[in-house]
Amino acid sequence: MKTVILIPARYASTRYPGKPLVTVRQPDGSHKSLIQMSWEAACSVPGVDAVYVATDDARIEDAAKRFGAEVIMTSRDCENGTARCADAVTNGGLDADLIVNLQGDAPLTPPWFVEALIDEMKRDPDAVMATPIIRCDRETYGNFVEDRKNGMVGGTTAVRDNAGNALYFSKEVIPWLDPKKVADMDPIPVFHHVGVYAYRRQTLLDYAAWGECELEQLEGLEQLRFLANGAAVRCVEVDGRGRVFWELNNPHDTARIEQALEAIAQ
Repeated sequence: MKTVILIPARYASTRYPGKPLVTVRQPDGSHKSLIQMSWEAACSVPGVDAVYVATDDARIEDAAKRFGAEVIMTSRDCENGTARCADAVTNGGLDADLIVNLQGDAPLTPPWFVEALIDEMKRDPDAVMATPIIRCDRETYGNFVEDRKNGMVGGTTAVRDNAGNALYFSKEVIPWLDPKKVADMDPIPVFHHVGVYAYRRQTLLDYAAWGECELEQLEGLEQLRFLANGAAVRCVEVDGRGRVFWELNNPHDTARIEQALEAIAQ
């Protein structure tokens, strides 16, 4: 199964303009851009045939080429990362069987998260796409709740059916938990959705043809287009192996990521 990883990146982020080029302090005191960290995370996944940065912005293109990445330029009209991946497949003439979308704001994504998706797609030929979820620990759950209290979007949560397919994704914390009972819950029954996707090539092209749906527009979550069009999204539970996982959604998340990098280095 020929597999490529695409890293969709745009400069004009609504919540955090210029996010791919934001620098993050490394444990050794040096700094790397978010896009470079994401590219290095993608390159660490074994068994992948190629890794590309997919962007419409010359600043990101120049930065990516400086650290050695291959770049596929895409349309400025791509409304989200999945649409940008579909555009890159077409523009780049990619004939891969499996396309992995590793979004450029998740540099803490461990390689085994992506491996788990690839393994699931190989195991089940009927699966049209897959995405990882990780059970929240108390710290992550607390961060989610705190962000929502402060009117900020934190991570995304997911609920799934008994077959492992997504029922819904939301930027709200779902399912709702009674604050009076959370302290006694072990484990926490909330799953953090990790912004990585593995798609069959045709499924990705279908996504681009469907066009935006209402739920996708309301939540700002691209994966809801698959659910709205009846495409099953396989949720693969992964093990953080003691790592704290967090995306860079808001400026204050930089400090959280730097703290996580320090913990990994120890």
